[in-house]
Amino acid sequence: MSEEELLVSLLADGYERKTWHGPNLKQSLKGLSAKQAAWRPAPGRHNIWELAVHSAYWKYAVRRQLDRAKRGSFALKGRNFFPRPEKKKATEAAWRSDLRLLDREHRLLEQSIARALPGGLSKKDVRMLYGVCFHDIYHAGQIRLLRRMMEK
Repeated sequence: MSEEELLVSLLADGYERKTWHGPNLKQSLKGLSAKQAAWRPAPGRHNIWELAVHSAYWKYAVRRQLDRAKRGSFALKGRNFFPRPEKKKATEAAWRSDLRLLDREHRLLEQSIARALPGGLSKKDVRMLYGVCFHDIYHAGQIRLLRRMMEK
């Protein structure tokens, strides 16, 4: 397996493909209601919803770098972490919209990688892609922990 094939495989493992290590990012979000996604473990701490949108943003940021595109085209204003509705104001429609944003950004990143592969990836590109793969797994674990905390 080439390094490029490995990166594509790791990206799928971290986001949506069934793996040996447990839930990936998409599986960790599956079945959550808007109110659950908006639950905070403590004041000022991020909730699952914010982690999902944060993950979408970093997929966008890596894609933008691969495409050598200018900043400012993410679907939401801001960068990194985006405040999402509090539990009492959370709607299913808004939550589903942000899940679609995450999925759309993942698909766009896959397309950018496919376009970049024939010309080869720079070392910087490869490092960013490994990073976004690990980022998905990191936040999948974080989300699973938050889900467990919610049960108490």
